[in-house]
Amino acid sequence: MWGPREPGQRWWQRAVLRRLPVLGWLPRYSLSCLRLDLIAGVTVGLTVVPQALAYAEVAGLPVQYGLYSSFVGCFVYCLLGTAKDVTLGPTAIMSLLVSSYAFHDPAYAVLLAFLSGCIQLAMGLLHLGFLLDFVSCPVIKGFTSAASITISFNQVKNILGLQGIPRQFFLQVYETLRRIGETRVGDAILGLSCLAALAGLRAMNSRLHPAASTEPLATRASILLIQSCATARNALVVLAAGLVAYSFQVSGSQPLTLTGSVPCGLPPFRPPPFSKPVPNGTVPFGRMVQDMGAGLAVVPLVGVLETVAIAKAFASQNDYRIDANQELLAMGTANILGSFFSSYPITGSFGRTAVNAQTGVCTPMGGLVTGTLVLLSLAYLTSLFCYIPKAALAAVIISAVVPMFDARIFRTLWRVKRLDLVPLCVTFLLCFWEVQYGIMAGVLVSGILLLYSVARPPIKVLEQGVLVVQPGSSLHFPAADHLQDIIRDRALAASPPCSVILDCHHVSSIDYTAVMGLAEVLQDLHKHGISLVFCSLQDPVLRALLAADLEGFQHFLSWEEAARCSEAELGVSRTACIDSTDESSLLPAGLIQ
Repeated sequence: MWGPREPGQRWWQRAVLRRLPVLGWLPRYSLSCLRLDLIAGVTVGLTVVPQALAYAEVAGLPVQYGLYSSFVGCFVYCLLGTAKDVTLGPTAIMSLLVSSYAFHDPAYAVLLAFLSGCIQLAMGLLHLGFLLDFVSCPVIKGFTSAASITISFNQVKNILGLQGIPRQFFLQVYETLRRIGETRVGDAILGLSCLAALAGLRAMNSRLHPAASTEPLATRASILLIQSCATARNALVVLAAGLVAYSFQVSGSQPLTLTGSVPCGLPPFRPPPFSKPVPNGTVPFGRMVQDMGAGLAVVPLVGVLETVAIAKAFASQNDYRIDANQELLAMGTANILGSFFSSYPITGSFGRTAVNAQTGVCTPMGGLVTGTLVLLSLAYLTSLFCYIPKAALAAVIISAVVPMFDARIFRTLWRVKRLDLVPLCVTFLLCFWEVQYGIMAGVLVSGILLLYSVARPPIKVLEQGVLVVQPGSSLHFPAADHLQDIIRDRALAASPPCSVILDCHHVSSIDYTAVMGLAEVLQDLHKHGISLVFCSLQDPVLRALLAADLEGFQHFLSWEEAARCSEAELGVSRTACIDSTDESSLLPAGLIQ
């Protein structure tokens, strides 16, 4: 959260401020902030309206559901959000997930929003935000890169004007290539033109810099106009395409595939559907939940990941802090309330958040303006949306998701840590089959790699009159047998026999299984007349070993002190250095001769 904490606040005041962040910034709100928030809110509103219509197409829902999903999150986040830049609403990735788990059925999509919100709210109340840390960056990058390709290719059929293309990725590729000869020329020309216009405006927006105050007025006005057009490029392109379609409609010939009629007015306020009527009866709530299956875990998890990642990125950039658990509460509340207005699951939008930040938003009040603009569009403009060509909406989607593909991550991981390429590639490839399989497999592979590093920590072994064994990390039960084997094998193989020093200065914690393993090693070595002593024990480890009351347990402050004691006992002067791994940086400088 931003803004200083007031001195002398009572605990209940801090608790209220933590749960209602709006009370922290609203008393300090000023007219200058209102002006900037109005500009940012209107700018984001001009972006969200065409994107919402397009993302509903990705979700396989009627286009009005994109708008139904675009205003409740803005209002809720204004009250409960901890990041001033973030805007909630439909996104490309969330729409792809809704397409997979809601079966293109609005009833399933709205119920999915309600249940996802309940799960996110429960996670926030139980402070389970730390669970997000178990989804690694390679898994996220693999998922978003695959989603970029999947969503983009899903829109190729609308660019080409093809009908009846299946939504499964591999079948979609096959059918699109097989039927490419059926391309509608009007849709293709318009779609490609919209893509070119969006790419050009994006490039202009990234290369233009704000004019200096010393520049002539005409220059400053021109730069401001170009930047405004580039920022609102989605709205301008959709508007221009709509005018082209309307002119064809008036002339009596229509070479373009249009969105079709959109119901007028605001969505009704009603509970989400807990059952679904069908011609042969009713689908009960339990069956609907069963049908959504893994979506009840994947959708809320990905929604929270996307929002928290965006909030952290912009909080770091603009120098304020966020509360991950409060973000969970805001997300959950927004999805639950949104389901009463026929919203499908929403999350933070990176593109619209970037627009929000670039236009200088001061507080979440900008979201209030954006939500109001969406409501006005629903109330007064829906009759015009029927003239929007599907090719134009497809161009908006492709333009939004192409930057999500990060080709550099493969090269970066190859240089930094090649093993991280495994969860990245597993997630990336399996997401083309089914999104949930890709994410779950990526998390599973990441977990296995994490557990392997716990089970096989780096262990250095040095012979210097005595045998010095140095674990490179904390000792937990998966590593117990591995450590026992190394100590026992090296100690018994030494000729002549020498004492063993277990240098624990890298060990910050130890569990019961590891302690019992060390007790067994102590007894085994004692039977062979070899002593095992400990040194450099951190307080938690020392307390655990003392509490276990190990027979023959000895410990010293440093390995040098332990070595002197052991050498005095054995009278050994021989020196040889052997490393069990390549990471010699784990040893103290004094151990390297």
